[in-house]
Amino acid sequence: MAAANDPKLGDIVLSEEQIQQRIAELGRQITDDYDGRPPLLVAVLKGAFVFMSDLARAIDLPVEFDFMAISSYGSATKSSGVVRIVKDLDLDLSGRHVIVVEDIIDSGLTLNYLRRNLQARNPASLEVCALLVREGRQADDLGLKYVGFTIPPAFVIGYGLDVAERYRNLPYLCVYNEDAE
Repeated sequence: MAAANDPKLGDIVLSEEQIQQRIAELGRQITDDYDGRPPLLVAVLKGAFVFMSDLARAIDLPVEFDFMAISSYGSATKSSGVVRIVKDLDLDLSGRHVIVVEDIIDSGLTLNYLRRNLQARNPASLEVCALLVREGRQADDLGLKYVGFTIPPAFVIGYGLDVAERYRNLPYLCVYNEDAE
């Protein structure tokens, strides 16, 4: 884990307890909504892998998993606006009830691209479960069915979210102090 005295670690935005409590609530909601229709969870790598792991255990249904890797950030802290699929799905989505599991929604551009791409694969249904939505960055209502938290526009790390592949293992979310030495 990152050192507690790391100057890059700013204020805690969400504690481990807050995150786990909300995931339990989302798991119950998805269990109720998908009774009799076990969903396929599609994690958007790498950030959502920690969230999907905990979310899957909170859903009291048989679920399946698949993974996609999409890049719009590179190693920067701001999206480039250019989306590319780095790793595609292994499973066929035709007739499946798909829940895309996202770590954080920023502008919504990547999500809109992903939805169009997946909808073209003919799933029976397609919803999104996002742990975080960064407030004030979306131009349109994104129609998200499952949202963990809405957070301020600061850049956050931890619980799967990183900067240049670091800090994903923090059990909480905190502000990233980019200018700290």
